[in-house]
Amino acid sequence: MSPALPPAATFLPHLSRALDALGFWEGPAVLAVSGGADSVALLHGVVRLMSDRDVAPAVTVAHAHHDLRDGAARDAEFVAALAATAGLPCQIGAVAVRAAADRGEGWEGIARRLRYRFLLAVARACGAVSVVVAHTADDQAETILHRIARGTGLAGLAGMPARRRLGDGVDLIRPLLDMPGAMPRAFLGERGMAWCEDESNADRRFSRNYLRHEVLPRLAAGPYPAASAALVRLGRQAGAAAALLESAARGLLEAHATKRDDGTVLIDAAALAGCDPHLVAEVFAVLWRREGWPRRHMGQRHYARLADLIVAAGRGQARGDEDFPGGITAGAERRLPSAVAIGRRRTSPRHVADPTDR
Repeated sequence: MSPALPPAATFLPHLSRALDALGFWEGPAVLAVSGGADSVALLHGVVRLMSDRDVAPAVTVAHAHHDLRDGAARDAEFVAALAATAGLPCQIGAVAVRAAADRGEGWEGIARRLRYRFLLAVARACGAVSVVVAHTADDQAETILHRIARGTGLAGLAGMPARRRLGDGVDLIRPLLDMPGAMPRAFLGERGMAWCEDESNADRRFSRNYLRHEVLPRLAAGPYPAASAALVRLGRQAGAAAALLESAARGLLEAHATKRDDGTVLIDAAALAGCDPHLVAEVFAVLWRREGWPRRHMGQRHYARLADLIVAAGRGQARGDEDFPGGITAGAERRLPSAVAIGRRRTSPRHVADPTDR
């Protein structure tokens, strides 16, 4: 039996397979490089793999320079120099996190949202079809544990997808997502390559840092040495189950919902009242995504309320209008109690329509 290869030796083959699977080579790309070990290893790995191919996509390095810590300027200079050495164009963008402070959203959430907005803008400016970020399996485990502790549904339990749409014509891809964090660090260490340590990553006041430094290491050092791998495995299983549930919910929505000229959606409650409440709740989650209604403050309890509304209407027990985050109202039709109308809040009376009239 041959000995297992060290992490450094497996980094490039692993990265190459992931980039192939995620369609990285299909068009111009943006590499998000923070200056930390994972993103620096990603940059070095991509440059190495590009040199091995006759045809490679145009790649732009992007770095979001935020205002949450003193060392941010140093990181920006480091990334710019790294890109120049690699012969790649580099876009540095200032991200004003403090100016975007919102009492309903923490610093981490604001920084993440603004960073992705900046990366999408860079991708559109240079015609990129993908933005590549360096989240690893360690980040995935933290994400899943964070969502479990905060409260999440099945879809949230799946963690971060390896590929998702970031904006029109631009996908976000994560080629290191199945790779333990030790692998990119070993790759850099073996080659004597430098990276920047973000001192804010040690601040345990941030929820992710608390899980990274306090919870997961104690689990691994104690009776659960494979805790991170188990969380990632759970995420994959949850993702598969969530995809199946979403597919079933989408089919029900297409079969039993009608969008009217005024933008409201009429749902045949009688057809859904006998379905499992979790499936009916997922129907509304799919509807929210399809219509582009605000989802930031929508949680499982809101979708459960909507499912209850469907059950009541399906049994002919009409209920009054109920308001939901983002200015959305749902309620049984006044002259058609077996149907539920849902849409943006309005003052004019609802127009009654047959839910089967498509």
